[in-house]
Amino acid sequence: MLQDPRDLYSKILGISRPWQVAEVELREPERAVHVTVTYEAEAGYLCPQCGQAGSRKDGRLRRWRHLDTCQYPTIVSCDVPRVDCAEHGVHQVRVPWAESSARFTALFEVVVIDWLKETSIAGVARRLSMSWDEANGIMGRAVRRGLERRKRELVAHLGVDETSFQKRHEYVTVVVDRANGRVLDVMDDRKKASLEGFFAQMTPEELAAIETVAMDMWEPYILVTQDWVPGAEGKICFDKFHVAKHLGEAVDQVRRREHRALQQDGDDILTGTKYLWLQNPDHLSEERWEELEQLRSCALQSARAWSLKEAAMGLWGYLRPGWARKAWKWWLGWALRSRLEPVRKVARMVREYLWGIINAIVKGVTNAANESVNSKIQWIKRMACGFRSRVRFRNAILFHCGGLDLYPAA
Repeated sequence: MLQDPRDLYSKILGISRPWQVAEVELREPERAVHVTVTYEAEAGYLCPQCGQAGSRKDGRLRRWRHLDTCQYPTIVSCDVPRVDCAEHGVHQVRVPWAESSARFTALFEVVVIDWLKETSIAGVARRLSMSWDEANGIMGRAVRRGLERRKRELVAHLGVDETSFQKRHEYVTVVVDRANGRVLDVMDDRKKASLEGFFAQMTPEELAAIETVAMDMWEPYILVTQDWVPGAEGKICFDKFHVAKHLGEAVDQVRRREHRALQQDGDDILTGTKYLWLQNPDHLSEERWEELEQLRSCALQSARAWSLKEAAMGLWGYLRPGWARKAWKWWLGWALRSRLEPVRKVARMVREYLWGIINAIVKGVTNAANESVNSKIQWIKRMACGFRSRVRFRNAILFHCGGLDLYPAA
């Protein structure tokens, strides 16, 4: 049974000789427990870089916050020796309860990381009586630690997407391993140089191992992938979600234009029907489906645009590229003759990038992993009430979605 508080805190901190707890003091005016740790000089001094013995240079008094003792914050202090190594110069001896640059013990950082997984930086700082910068610093160190530990491996199926950083059309590029939905990297903007930075850090073997790259029909991403990935023409895939997104926007443009024209004639038939045209028909209730059927019988331009959209969504079940290409060319002919300019615009885009759509159909590729990650990123943004720094936004994405080993080793 531990009767001496020094022995108790030695167990709590997980330390042993040559380190020892010299004093435990409850300071009532500060409402804090202070734990003083010392180092036995007889044990000698080892360089933290190479582990070789060196001579003591001097000592530096350092403090760390530890987990609270009941309702009292616990502060660990130690005059940490600095060792003079013949090869690496002067370095501070590594302490067993915290990482070298941390102001918190490893156990405290573990608790903060667990909390950060559940709520915002501001919420964690408030609950643990920390500053926002301190909590954010722990998140940043956790991400750096995780990236340093991440092992290089061959990734066969990539997903590339952009997500908005702020409301003023500012974006970051997110690269996802579609096999497991983890974010591999986050780069500034959505320019050619953004994705180029990701591919540039890969080895020729890693680039050759890529089998598919799912992305939107965004020219900078396409050009970079063609420059870096061998055989990219057969690997770039434009999945169903992005085609559906463009067609849905076209249908809505047709509806808005037609609605304005009809209202000028006193006809409100399209009032309140926006989501009726955009919703997946499989998710419509019987009542809403009947409403849609009535509108389709009224020879509306919106109904024709909707029919073109739904016809395109039915062209993703082919297994052979020849049949898929033939079906899409039939659809393109119909869309380009529709006299619905928003739909014709999408049809021209589809015609230009049909090769990537065929790749997606034949290979059965979807960007579902990216969409799942994007949903989580939106949750991160809402939880944080937005980000003013791209670095912090990147850290938050990698913290929550990177599949990293975040915890300190000490």
